[in-house]
Amino acid sequence: MAKPDQDVRSRKSNPEARMELKEHLREFRDRLIKAAIATLIAAILSVIFLYQPFINAISQPLIEINEQQGRHATLNYSTIASPFDQLMRVGMYIGLVLASPVWLYQGLRYLLPALHAKEKKYLFGFLSGSLFAFACGVAISWWTLPGVVRALTMFTPSRAENIIAANDYIAFVVKFMFFFSLAFVIPVILVGINMLGLIRGKTVLKSWRWVVVLVAVIAAMTAPGTDIMMMFYLMAPLLAFFFIAIGICLINDKRRDRREAKLAKGMTEESIKTATSAEDLAAMGHFEKDEAKS
Repeated sequence: MAKPDQDVRSRKSNPEARMELKEHLREFRDRLIKAAIATLIAAILSVIFLYQPFINAISQPLIEINEQQGRHATLNYSTIASPFDQLMRVGMYIGLVLASPVWLYQGLRYLLPALHAKEKKYLFGFLSGSLFAFACGVAISWWTLPGVVRALTMFTPSRAENIIAANDYIAFVVKFMFFFSLAFVIPVILVGINMLGLIRGKTVLKSWRWVVVLVAVIAAMTAPGTDIMMMFYLMAPLLAFFFIAIGICLINDKRRDRREAKLAKGMTEESIKTATSAEDLAAMGHFEKDEAKS
């Protein structure tokens, strides 16, 4: 029969989930293998079922250029192995996206036993906000992709053709969508930094002009061309996310200030949990005055 101190994997015999370094490495390896297998399966399914629809979708802007603007734009495979290379690349990209919930789940199962309840709450809040913001960025970048392709190819000289290397075009689409979506996660990171107490909401709010300039630069780089409205369409959701993040930071600052004021008045952590309003603090102040008089 195994001794209790040897049963490191059992939550019942080891509620604090303490593990030796060797056990940590073994668990990390096992979860990494599970996530890699999920990615491989998702990549194979992507190659079989999703590759052609994906290529058709991202090629649609080039077809519209041919039909509407009379300019020849097409994808080109420069070598014999290029189609197969692109198939593998696209399958892996889509596979990583489809398997991302498995990666996230395995990562959480590895990290959560080492976190306290408050840290778990912050982690889940940060991940939820990041995933939502990133998904919004992916949706908006997909919606703006055709306009970006048309805007960039409109600078093609007359009597010239846009014969685009397929691998370069795929890389452009992936980078465009990834970095644009990443910009939507920046406000969530800002809230996370504020939760750690490294920056206050008022400090960020005072720099709102720089925030607007930064968002305008990102929108201008993402949506080049002569259509100024496209730039404003991209700025609107980014600015909304930024100012929502600033609002959350301000609310968190007020809550932290109230907590510190109560601690300064001599309240315990337990009493702070049961008394969270300014009226409770004022009442405690009156109680202290009456006690001093008596």
